[in-house]
Amino acid sequence: MREEFVPDPAADREVWEAQQREVADAALFADDFDFDPDTVGSETGPLVAGVDQAFLDDRAVSAIVVTRGETVVERTYAVTPLSVPYIPGLLSFREGGPILDAFETLDSDPDLVFFDGSGRIHYRQAGLATHMGVILDVPSVGVAKSLLCGNPVSSTENLPAGSRVAIEANSRMDAPPGTVVGYAVQTRQYDSPDRHINPLYVSPGHRVGPETAADWVARLSTRYKLPEPTRLADSYADEAKQTIDT
Repeated sequence: MREEFVPDPAADREVWEAQQREVADAALFADDFDFDPDTVGSETGPLVAGVDQAFLDDRAVSAIVVTRGETVVERTYAVTPLSVPYIPGLLSFREGGPILDAFETLDSDPDLVFFDGSGRIHYRQAGLATHMGVILDVPSVGVAKSLLCGNPVSSTENLPAGSRVAIEANSRMDAPPGTVVGYAVQTRQYDSPDRHINPLYVSPGHRVGPETAADWVARLSTRYKLPEPTRLADSYADEAKQTIDT
């Protein structure tokens, strides 16, 4: 691990924001992996991990599910006390330590990790997926349900399934204005004009480009809105939570 980037929950906001900028400088928002990108999601493809969390009082239940194609290779979780409140833009300092605790229990060595949270679509270009991806030096993708910052280049309202809209950096971000930092990816949609499903906001975490990240999320979201890696992790986090004594 890149120990110098491990979140310190005892630090203050100024230190956290400075570290995020250092993480962004260390991140690579371009494809850099040693597997065939077209095999992601296949039985002969890379090991793909999904990471998500559930919460129980002042504890985080951090779950990891590792798959190869449709085969679940490993599931693990860790329960960690929380000491940092939820602060928009500083999620990795609340949840990053618990996620790293879960990775310490993992026997597998994933080739690619999907996180429930932002990657480069972040004020300082260092959302949870980027921060964890840089620490672990693993190709990573952020899959968020809402847009933290940046501007869609066109409307994201009621998009048809299979479509995507680029997200460009704006003045709220450290990235140069107009930089494509991710995509709104519409994985599912209702066949009705009266209701619609919102898109996912997909961005590179580390060692993955924005187009590739969007391609993979679209490919792995075959039956549900969420891509299978984070959907399985979300389900397992809730399952594990039920087994923990309150």
